[in-house]
Amino acid sequence: MEKLVAAHRTLPFNTWVRVVNLNNSQTVEVRIIDRGPFIDGRIIDLSHAAAKAIGMEISGTATVRMEVIRAPEGAPAVAMFAVQVGAYRERANAEKARADMASRFGAARILVRPENPGVWRVMVGSETTEEAANALLSRISQETETKAFVVRLN
Repeated sequence: MEKLVAAHRTLPFNTWVRVVNLNNSQTVEVRIIDRGPFIDGRIIDLSHAAAKAIGMEISGTATVRMEVIRAPEGAPAVAMFAVQVGAYRERANAEKARADMASRFGAARILVRPENPGVWRVMVGSETTEEAANALLSRISQETETKAFVVRLN
């Protein structure tokens, strides 16, 4: 929380981005280390230190512009995207959701990230473009009550 880091749904981990608070023109450079934000309409989730650096630690949100300033070395040539349909603290609940999604939409799996153990995420699909993942998201959203979103897997 006290480092200049952020979460983004699709940028590769270790990508550096410049974030500009459009309300006050303050900028901060952050490294992408996590996935998120998981709230519609938000494009990046800043650490406390980064939010403070651009004057949004009190409001918690701001209108920002974001630009990639450095991609990580050795980033995979082909990006892989999926639709996250849930995150569960109980593995049995994640497995039930995975089985349901697999029967309805094809490939589905459970992922656990080392930086967040004890949370099982259910991912559907394995798409090579963000557009294809968004098409799958649209289908899932139309056919289920699930609040889902596209994430980059690599």
